[in-house]
Amino acid sequence: MGRGRVQLKRIENKINRQVTFSKRRIGLLKKAHEISILCDADVALIIFSTKGKLFEYASDACMEKILERYERYSYAERQLTAPDPDSHVSWTLEHAKLKARLEILQKNHRHYMGEELDTLNLKELQNLEHQLDSALKHIRSKKNQLMHESISQLQKKDKALQDHNNLLTKKVKEREKALAQQPEPDQHKHDNNSSVLMSQALPSMNIGPGTGRSAIEDDQATQPPTRSNNSTLIPSWMLNHMPDQ
Repeated sequence: MGRGRVQLKRIENKINRQVTFSKRRIGLLKKAHEISILCDADVALIIFSTKGKLFEYASDACMEKILERYERYSYAERQLTAPDPDSHVSWTLEHAKLKARLEILQKNHRHYMGEELDTLNLKELQNLEHQLDSALKHIRSKKNQLMHESISQLQKKDKALQDHNNLLTKKVKEREKALAQQPEPDQHKHDNNSSVLMSQALPSMNIGPGTGRSAIEDDQATQPPTRSNNSTLIPSWMLNHMPDQ
């Protein structure tokens, strides 16, 4: 004969009730773990025994995140389906939650600043030290990264300036070389003037054919002879001061 259907009602026997609770609790936790793995679902399971003992299970996401997600979802569902007449009470509870969370954040901030450490025990101080060490390592890593990037940028700028300086130096040398190859303007002008003067002076030199006498000699030959005394040539300036005979 097969198993009969179990009637769902409270088990009166205390021992049987405890055994059933233990078996069903293990099976329920197993089923929650299986559905979280097979279906990739976020599962949170909370069980309180008759004595108030807590049994819980949460998938890869922590219990707090799942509960916070549930609160947001349920609140959004309530807002869409039907407005709550006690909305003032809901906002009051939400305000109290946010205020409590803000106080926790402010308290953690004071602990990070090294304040109000008397209320912390040894384990909490060790956790705080570990968090500060991790944050300090992250800050140093970010600082070193920024320093390396800054040095790399400065090196690139230095190389660009050196290349620009070399280019300017090359242009200056080429300019000096081009100027050195050009003749001086004054010397060129002086040579031109000398050529013009020589060309103007050459036609005035009339040399008679076959005689070998120049125009200057011809002019001297046409002048009248000066007075002589005892076959001696007297200069013209002395003749001007001599009395007429």
